[in-house]
Amino acid sequence: MIGLTDEYEKMFQVERKLWWYRQLHERVADVLIRRFGNRRDIRILDAGCGTGGLLSYLHERGYTSLTGIDGSPDAVAFCHERNLNVSLMNLNDLAGQPAANLYDAVICNDVFCYIAPAGLPSLLIQLARRLEPGGMFISNNNAFDVFRGQHDLAVGSERRFVRADLEPLFPGAGLRLGQSTYWSLVLSVPILLVRLWQRLQLRLGRTPDAAQSDVYLPTHWVNETLYHVARVENRLLPRTPFGSSLFLTGERITG
Repeated sequence: MIGLTDEYEKMFQVERKLWWYRQLHERVADVLIRRFGNRRDIRILDAGCGTGGLLSYLHERGYTSLTGIDGSPDAVAFCHERNLNVSLMNLNDLAGQPAANLYDAVICNDVFCYIAPAGLPSLLIQLARRLEPGGMFISNNNAFDVFRGQHDLAVGSERRFVRADLEPLFPGAGLRLGQSTYWSLVLSVPILLVRLWQRLQLRLGRTPDAAQSDVYLPTHWVNETLYHVARVENRLLPRTPFGSSLFLTGERITG
């Protein structure tokens, strides 16, 4: 998404409000609490942090050692508006950077879709190298090609994933796979209908240049309804077989 200034502006404006981001941030926090309990001094790296919504959320929850990196000058500038500790760094360049600092948790959300398939195993290795032994890796990714639509075109997303694409990469990176689940199962039908309509519009002549992302704030009651539906699903169905997103965790293997 590097270079898409308008999309970063939209993300910055709605990331702390939009139901999808709120639910994702809560999922990440739940993993941290299950692994580290009430500790708030754990060292956290958000690799590909975007405009800093997750880091801001974690800061509000009391986490004190937060670092972010992103390859977009626009994203980094928005993070600095939030007074976040974020540096400009393209994740493709991690291999050339020494792992000088180790973290208790490394988060990499919705980044893999911008990485060439051949480079993904290497990136995962580099991210895992920045974890303390026993540290947690957390990653959310867009899932299933059937959900492709104008949003993917608008943000420059190259691919979508299924569990079989990513799970086999974890052992080679020194990670023991933990949670692996799709989410938004309950909302999959309306999401899918929207994406199918978007693809129909494209076939009827709407050009990719006119594609609009899904990063916008709906009316309050719609936003709150979607948030609570996704939240209840996460509580009652912690692992589901289908959804528009794929959420994975892994633990850095010691020794």
